Amino acid sequence: MSSTIKIKTKKTTRDMTEGVIWKHLIGFAFPLLMGNIFQQFYNTVDSIVVGNFVGADALGAVTSTMPIVLTLLGLFIGLAMGAGVVISQYFGAKDIPNLRKSTHTAVVSTIIMALIISAIGYYSTPGLLRIMNTPESVFREAVVYLQIFSLGLGGTMLYNMGSAILRAVGDSKRPLYYLIFASILNIILDLLFVIKFESGVAGVAYATILAQLISGLMIFYRLFRSNEPHSLRFHEMKIDSEILGRIIRIGFPAGFQLALTSFSNVFVQAYVNAFGAACTAGWGIYARVDAFVNLTSQSMAMSITTFVGQNAGAGKPDRIHKGVKEAIKISLSISATIIAILYISAPFVASLFNQDTQVLYFAVLFLRFNTVFDPFNVINQLHAGALRGVGDSRTPMLLMLGSFVLFRQIYLFVISRVINSVYVIAFGYPLGWIVCCTLMLIHVRRSGWENKIAKLKR
Repeated sequence: MSSTIKIKTKKTTRDMTEGVIWKHLIGFAFPLLMGNIFQQFYNTVDSIVVGNFVGADALGAVTSTMPIVLTLLGLFIGLAMGAGVVISQYFGAKDIPNLRKSTHTAVVSTIIMALIISAIGYYSTPGLLRIMNTPESVFREAVVYLQIFSLGLGGTMLYNMGSAILRAVGDSKRPLYYLIFASILNIILDLLFVIKFESGVAGVAYATILAQLISGLMIFYRLFRSNEPHSLRFHEMKIDSEILGRIIRIGFPAGFQLALTSFSNVFVQAYVNAFGAACTAGWGIYARVDAFVNLTSQSMAMSITTFVGQNAGAGKPDRIHKGVKEAIKISLSISATIIAILYISAPFVASLFNQDTQVLYFAVLFLRFNTVFDPFNVINQLHAGALRGVGDSRTPMLLMLGSFVLFRQIYLFVISRVINSVYVIAFGYPLGWIVCCTLMLIHVRRSGWENKIAKLKR
């Protein structure tokens, strides 16, 4: 393999500092959306397979672990987000030396974090499940699933960091191709391990981590084979302390916010689990489906982060203003359509996971009650993505922690002692979104993009 790097932009990248804004946003976000859909298939297929071929308790075991997984991955996701912002800014500024330093710094940091997080996840699993008040009928299988899943987090992290690097330079298609392949492989392995080998929740866990590992290896093979400015080379694999510091300053607030929010959701899950195994499984179905509902806004938020990052690097605040407005209009329109369809089809969608009457009751209840508030989350995600694009991760962190953790936990603690109803517990989620949306809009309207971009300039 040649070590020569071609210092030029190829068609696999996307320069968002020029051209029609909405075309850039949609063109970049669509592969992200498709990729996110396939990525959701990992856990969703696990849930459908165990729910139909193993049972309701196994379904509860698989679906109830998501807050713990996100807690473990939270800080790393922030690191990947910070790396993406830094790389996109260097790409927009055409600063190739620092672009290369940032990609290699991000990769070495990922390898180190993978070893640490996997070990923490494996050994902390039983204790975290106890904190969640996990029903005894679900507990043993949840431990098995989560410990196996923790050992395979390295593959997930490799894929996500590799994707962050490619997306930062405007290439959102290749991560999609690799993810589609891995998602199809995951489905095949799920069915093989559960139906053919009758390995239960352990089987779906092994299927998922194998598929994720393959997707991570594929994307890194691409980065090492490339001759573009963002490619990887073994002899450059080292951490640049100054760039790592910048990545952490941008990414840590987002990662800390996600990790702490996810950890607080462990306690939210405990409130839900108190209503029994059927409620646990129903909430898990809602969480899986709602994750799909939010994919459009999440994909557009990732798109707007890259868009803002590149235009901040190029010093174009007016273009940033226009991009954010167009992204919000597009996302709200799509989100409203999806929510309306889901509200009508909720019983059918829930039945895909399990046929138990009680499980279906809770699943439909949560789907219809909570998803109608998702547009508030659209506004939260897009503004947070835009702020991170100019390097301001601190503000979204504070607003989201205040709303999703502090306010939500106070609400649940108080209301659960006044009204013993699953309705008021479920409402804790959308109420947090509404509070955050209100605070986010107030902040954005009072803050100046130009000042943030000026601070970004070196």
